[in-house]
Amino acid sequence: MVYETAKFDEINVLASQADWAWPMALRDIFQPRGVNLLVAQGTNDFVQIIQQKRIHTAIVDIDSEKSSGMATVRIIRMEYPMLPCIMLASCTCESILNKALQLDVFSVIDKPVDLNVLREQLNRLFIKKYNCDVFK
Repeated sequence: MVYETAKFDEINVLASQADWAWPMALRDIFQPRGVNLLVAQGTNDFVQIIQQKRIHTAIVDIDSEKSSGMATVRIIRMEYPMLPCIMLASCTCESILNKALQLDVFSVIDKPVDLNVLREQLNRLFIKKYNCDVFK
């Protein structure tokens, strides 16, 4: 299968660190597609990585104990308002969805994360934002 990645030198997705097998699960989606996974330990790490590398999408776990996920998205929005973000939440109640909408988050995904749903959302995001079907 050939993916349309020619217009990118590399594709980088930045994700929250988690206390579960999250980074390993993401690598299973990303590695076969040639997508680089960068993992941030906390809010400061998110900002430093975004400053150093071209990031195409941030995946933020808003329940992370290492950083306040909602605050992380707010900080990203202040400095990088066009960076697409996907939020993961154990409770996708109306208040969380309203905050995500206010922060222009592309998608909010329930935890535990269904990796097929995540891949579908990444596919939608990359087609819409970058005209790229790397996650197809």
